[in-house]
Amino acid sequence: MTAEALARRLPPQLVGGWEMGLLALLALIYLGGAVVNPTFFGSSEAFHALLRDTSRVAIIAVGMTFVIINKDLDLSVGSIYGLVAVVFARLFAPSFANLDIVTSVIVCVLLGVVIGFVNGVLVTILKVPAFIATLTTLLIGRGFVLALTHGQAIYYPGKAKEAPTFFHLGETNLFGFNNQIEIFAVVAVIGAYVLANTRWGYETFATGGNEQAAVYAGIPTNWVRIRAYLLSSLCATVAGLLSAAQDKGVTPLYGVSGELTVIAAVIIGGASILGGRGRVAGSCLGAMLVVLLDKVLREGLPITRTIKIGEEEVTVNAVYSLPVGAVPVFLGLLLVVAVLIEPYLIRRQVAARLWAWLRGKPPPPAFEIGGVALEGVVTKGAMATDIALSATGFGKLLARRDALAVILTVVLWLTGLFLRPDYWWNLSNTFAILLNYTELALITVGLTYVIAAGDIDLSVGAVLALAGSAAAYFLKVLGADPVTAIAMGLLAGMIAGLVNAIVAVGLKLPAFIATLGMFYIARGLAAWFVAGQQLTGWSEGYNLLGRKVNDILLHFGIVLPDGILKTVAEVVSVQTIWMVLVALLAGIVLAYTPFGQKVYATGGNVRAAAYAGINTNRARFIALMLSALCATMAGLINVAYFRSFNPVAGQFRELDAIASVIIGGGSIFGGYGTMLGSLAGAAVITLVRALLQLNVQGFSMPQHWINVFIGIILIAAVLIDIWVRQANIFGRLRARLARRARTPETTHA
Repeated sequence: MTAEALARRLPPQLVGGWEMGLLALLALIYLGGAVVNPTFFGSSEAFHALLRDTSRVAIIAVGMTFVIINKDLDLSVGSIYGLVAVVFARLFAPSFANLDIVTSVIVCVLLGVVIGFVNGVLVTILKVPAFIATLTTLLIGRGFVLALTHGQAIYYPGKAKEAPTFFHLGETNLFGFNNQIEIFAVVAVIGAYVLANTRWGYETFATGGNEQAAVYAGIPTNWVRIRAYLLSSLCATVAGLLSAAQDKGVTPLYGVSGELTVIAAVIIGGASILGGRGRVAGSCLGAMLVVLLDKVLREGLPITRTIKIGEEEVTVNAVYSLPVGAVPVFLGLLLVVAVLIEPYLIRRQVAARLWAWLRGKPPPPAFEIGGVALEGVVTKGAMATDIALSATGFGKLLARRDALAVILTVVLWLTGLFLRPDYWWNLSNTFAILLNYTELALITVGLTYVIAAGDIDLSVGAVLALAGSAAAYFLKVLGADPVTAIAMGLLAGMIAGLVNAIVAVGLKLPAFIATLGMFYIARGLAAWFVAGQQLTGWSEGYNLLGRKVNDILLHFGIVLPDGILKTVAEVVSVQTIWMVLVALLAGIVLAYTPFGQKVYATGGNVRAAAYAGINTNRARFIALMLSALCATMAGLINVAYFRSFNPVAGQFRELDAIASVIIGGGSIFGGYGTMLGSLAGAAVITLVRALLQLNVQGFSMPQHWINVFIGIILIAAVLIDIWVRQANIFGRLRARLARRARTPETTHA
């Protein structure tokens, strides 16, 4: 092949046909916005605002492009963005540290570098799955943001006048453009050049396209992936500093859902979630498209209303805007659709084939859908199983994967008894802790199946909220009876689970992407149903789901005589009994039925399970549906227990539930998990939260710091699973020491 022909066949690395299509789509949407809302979109200020707001999203998207091309994911960019802005405010504001501008900026940049490096090391060196590592960083970062701001805004307009150079970055320059637009242009040009024309870019594409082949070619793939996380974190840091410069202050909501917007922008820009494909130009245009759609949705439709003042009717101008929660729903849908574009449109070259068909020419060749040059055995947990089989006596008990959770539960319980025996030994307080445990335990039951099958469900907390909001809406707004409300809550939750299963199993998207999209969709719908308000005040018949057994008996006119039976009935809740029954049934199915063994086989080695005749898709599908069912039941009970519904119900529950399963011996890679271990893990998380909130000598930890602590526990649990259970690092260390001890004896002999 001639050099000229080869050049024509090489893929364009800077810009291609996909970017031209995005430009045309942007023009159409903007024109549509101008027709619908000419007051806003028909002005030059609107276009300038679009470019300004796009700048920060696009800067983060530049770094995210390197991560996604590497076949990784960074869910922490939104929290990094918010955390950097908050730390800058705390350092610079005169009401806090009151440091100078240079020191404040340097500390923030160093913070971004540290977070990016930690993410990279967790994913590459310590082998933590990217979505788990960065999801935990997201939640820890969000906890820090809320804790450092105490839920309030921090402003410093007066002191900002002392550093005009820095704060001018967020203002308009002499040419009429905001300086953030120019900074974005510089970052985009540098990122595009590095990705398309340097060794860094070559190594990035090689690592994401086929990491094993890249290793054989001498590319340091671990460093390439760490470098991408550093770039992603630094880009989020720059965006956070620009936001702080523009607003001259911060709020606790900085960066919320930012990761969803950025990931959707990069995928819409043509990058592949499977790695090996992407362009900075496409990511920047994708960012502009996402921001534009967000503005079209938020600005609303100008309308006129007639209001009556006394005897007169007055016509006023108003704006019809979407309900609370509509935007997160749209962004979640956008993420899922964007990820589906790559395998079903780009790889199949639908547009090129259609164009060739219209011109009567042969279709272009299909893209190669390869992945790895060699693929070895992927069974997980074999090392830990071998250890358990070879152990004897008390060591056999300790070798069980769920033994750690049981031991920790006992230790934590005794710790609480030691610190506050007056509170801990009280029977009613004990069962109050058990009520908090019940909700988490129910979610954990379903998630155990999902993780054992080798998948993950990040939407369980949001599905809990969705089911609760549906039930509350029917009870309060529509005045439905309790049975109808329960049925509608079950329907809402199970539809969410069905969508998760269809997208993850049927459409073959990674489960963490499918359930991440549902996380935002379900959370947005939950707020949409109740208009972002707390609902309360319905018939007590529904609330019996969350009451004590004695309360239910009294409701039906049954009075128990004094004695042990009445004492137990006064502290045991019906939801606790229901949780025990569900867990017992689920545990028996998982441990003693063919379906449970199929779940383990699917998670341990999906290819070998398929060769053995197991319907792996069915096992995964049922596991995801069961997870949604358990989260739905928890949501229905939550509404009954609190006699109200709050849109923030179930927040951080996905973090607690994943940590519970891993602490209980489940493997994040699939193939293992016991119901006893998961329930013990849920007890550990519940007791940790109870101990941290325990008032000891006048001190109790604020809730936001507790969430940070739980995030750290999750990372520690995953690392224990990977290095202690899977890699048997302690056993290997003992064997090495034993060999060294035998060597001097042999030499002496």
